[in-house]
This record gives sequence, C-alpha cells and structure tokens, in this order.
Amino acid sequence: MTTLTADTTSRSAPATRPMEGMRRVARRRRYLMNAGAAVISVILVVWTLIPLYNMLMVSLKPDNDIFSDHLWPPSPSVRSFWVVLTQDHWYLEHFWHQLRNSIFIAGMVTLFVLAIGTLTTFSVGRMRIKNGWLITNAALLTYLIPASFLAIPFYLIMQHYGLHNNPWSVIAAEVTFATPYAIFIFMEYGRSIPLELDESARIDGASPFQIYYKIYLPLMAPALVAVGTYAMLVAWNQYLYQFLLLSNKESMTVPVALAQFINSDIAPWNYMMATAIIYALPPIAIYYAFRRRMSSGLTMGGVKG
Repeated sequence: MTTLTADTTSRSAPATRPMEGMRRVARRRRYLMNAGAAVISVILVVWTLIPLYNMLMVSLKPDNDIFSDHLWPPSPSVRSFWVVLTQDHWYLEHFWHQLRNSIFIAGMVTLFVLAIGTLTTFSVGRMRIKNGWLITNAALLTYLIPASFLAIPFYLIMQHYGLHNNPWSVIAAEVTFATPYAIFIFMEYGRSIPLELDESARIDGASPFQIYYKIYLPLMAPALVAVGTYAMLVAWNQYLYQFLLLSNKESMTVPVALAQFINSDIAPWNYMMATAIIYALPPIAIYYAFRRRMSSGLTMGGVKG
C-alpha cells in the first residue's frame, strides 16, 4: 500500500506542474491587462479633464492676466462669475433673459419629444395600427441626412412662415431631430410591458387614453427619464440652428451669445469661461440626479426584449 501511494504521488506531481505554470501565466496576463486598462483610463480621464481645468483656470484669472502661462492663477478671483451673475458687461447685459430662453427651449423640446414619442409608440406597439412599422422606420431614416445639411432648408421655411427670431422655430427643428431616437428607445422598452395589462384594462372598461395615461406612462418612467434627459441635453447644447434662427439679443440663447465674445478684438475670455461654467451646471445636476434611471431606461428594454 505504501508503495502504491508513493507511485501515485510521484506520477501526479509532474502533472500538476504544467497546470501551475498555466495558472501563473494566466495571472500574469490578467495583471498586465488590468494595468494596461488602468493606464488607458488615466490617460482618458486626464485628457477629458484638461479642457475643464483650463476653463476654470481662465475664469479665475483677472482681466490683465488672461494670456499668462501659469498652471494656476497667482491671484485667483471669482470676480468673473460675479460679473456674469450681475450682467456687469455689455456682452452679458441680457444673460438672464438668454438663460430663460435656453431653459424654455430645452423644456419645450423635452415635453414635445416625450409626448410625440410615447403617443407614436403607444399607437404602433399597443394599439397595433395597420402598417405602423412604416412610421417608426421612416422616422429613423431621417438620421441618414446630417442635420447640418438641412440647416438652410429649415432657415428658409422659418423665414417663409415668419418664425425667424422666434424660439418656436428652434423648438420645431430640434424636436424633429430628437424624436426618432425617442421613438426607437420607447419601442424597445415598450416590448418589456406585457400586453395582458392593456387587455385587462379594456375588459374593465378603460379607454385607450386611460390605458396610455394610467398604465403605459407610469411603466415607461425609466425610459421617459432617459429620453427626456437626452432631449434636454440636445436642446441645451445645440448651437447651429439657434445661431441661424435666433439673431437678436432678446431672442438668442446663451450658446449663441457666447459666440459673440469671439467677435471682439480683445475678447474677455475670463467672462466667457465663467459664463460657460455657469451654463453647464444645470445639465450636470440633472444628469447626476437621474443617471441611474437613465441607464436602466436605455438598457432594460434590450435586456427584456
């Protein structure tokens, strides 16, 4: 018995050595991959934060120190932010009015995108209208044409209908480009909602509007948050159509007003960067408030489908 045990041990020992070597190689490879991923992540984070750091640095510089090459202002000051908030510069004399224009346009675009998107997908996916798939496919086909190619046609249309320098012209244009994406997300997410809920409600005497308002919309809440945030960010950061369709200071938005800083021979860069930082705060707050619902709204439909 002792001899058999010794023979078995001697035969299994060489067999375990290659396995241990393979494990060491696998661990070394995993460590190298993790280290490479960490290095790439650090590079991407630094590359992303450098412009933001420069924005903050320039905004904290005094007027006579804009073009210095210091890594940090020797005497940082928040005066630029105070000038923006008090509109104490001729470029900023309509800042609060322009900010209200941006908020109004972003809010209306979000509202219309959600309303059109949910009503379309409810009609196509829940009420099963005939040839409804043509509507969703036709909407997605609009993305085959770059939005910049349609800028001049949109400008001529708004001029023809007397909507130039009217925020509703920008709202109409941005809703046109954001709605197809909303329809796509709502269609994918709507497949995760059982049709039996609609049938039970109809048996109980619910009308289509009641099913839409009391069943469909509450169950679509994560997708509504995700698409609503997307539509708001699109409208908030849009520049081309706002620049073409809004030209006077009373109707323009903050992104268009910021471009005027560059037209000056001596551009007040510190005021421009301070304005940009203030303008970026609302979407950042909204994004971080709803980021969990955004991720679930964008992925849950695909997982359940």
